[in-house]
Amino acid sequence: MMKYRLLPILAVFAWVFAQPAFAVETALAQPKPTPDNPRKIMLQLTSDDPRAINDLLYNVVNIQKFYGQDNVRVAVIAFSAGNRALYKSTSPVRERISSLVQYDVEFLACGNTMEATDRQNEALIEGVEVVTAGIPEIVERQLQGWIYIRP
Repeated sequence: MMKYRLLPILAVFAWVFAQPAFAVETALAQPKPTPDNPRKIMLQLTSDDPRAINDLLYNVVNIQKFYGQDNVRVAVIAFSAGNRALYKSTSPVRERISSLVQYDVEFLACGNTMEATDRQNEALIEGVEVVTAGIPEIVERQLQGWIYIRP
C-alpha cells in the first residue's frame, strides 16, 4: 500500500527533473556584432572521424544561429586528417559542407596536407578553398582578430 502512495510523488519528481534547465542569456561584449563589424570565428578540423566532423558542423550552425548569419564570419580550417572531410571522394558530410558554403561558411583545406597526400584542388568539394598551410593560416587570422576554437 505504501508503494502506491509514493507513485504520485515519484511522478512529480520525474516531471520536475525532465524539464529543461533555465538558461542564462549570454551577454554580448561591446561592441556588439553587426554586419559591418561581425564576430570572426575559426574552427580547427583535424579529425576524419564522422562524429567529430558532425559535431564541429553543429557548432558552426549554432554559432551562426546565435549571432545571426550577417553578424558573424565563420571559417573551418582543416589540416592533417581533417582535410579528408573536404574531399569529394572521402567526405562523410559532403552535402552538409556544400550547404554551409551556401551560408557563407568558409572551408579551407591545408595545401601542405594536400601536397603530402598527392591531392589536387579538383579533389575538393565545390566551394572549398586551399590555403598554403593550415596552422599558419590559423596564426595569421588570430593576429587579425579572429577567435580560434578547437572543438
